[in-house]
Amino acid sequence: MFKRLILFALVLLAAPAFADAPRVENVKVTKRGATFNFDVTISHQDTGWANYADAWRIVDLKGNELGLRNLAHPHEHEQPFTRSLSNVSIPDDVEIIGIQTRDTVGGWYPDITKVRIR
Repeated sequence: MFKRLILFALVLLAAPAFADAPRVENVKVTKRGATFNFDVTISHQDTGWANYADAWRIVDLKGNELGLRNLAHPHEHEQPFTRSLSNVSIPDDVEIIGIQTRDTVGGWYPDITKVRIR
């Protein structure tokens, strides 16, 4: 019985490693004067409040966060879904940005979708 409990605990601890990352399906970038607007389409196997895509962010190629879009609720019945972030300031020397996703199970995933903005 004790061995089964240990095995069960190990499976639970490893569960985030098996979670599917939210996937960036599309990114639309619009320059508005000195700032940018981003429309990001994401797909994820949201199952409700316990496991859903809860944010995406814009990073430069060094990993510095340039913008953050928190997602307030699961989208299990709306897949894929698009959410926007407006008035994002991007330094003039940045030509390529990355979109990184997060969910409630795995946190920030290391995969970054690169997008040329200039």
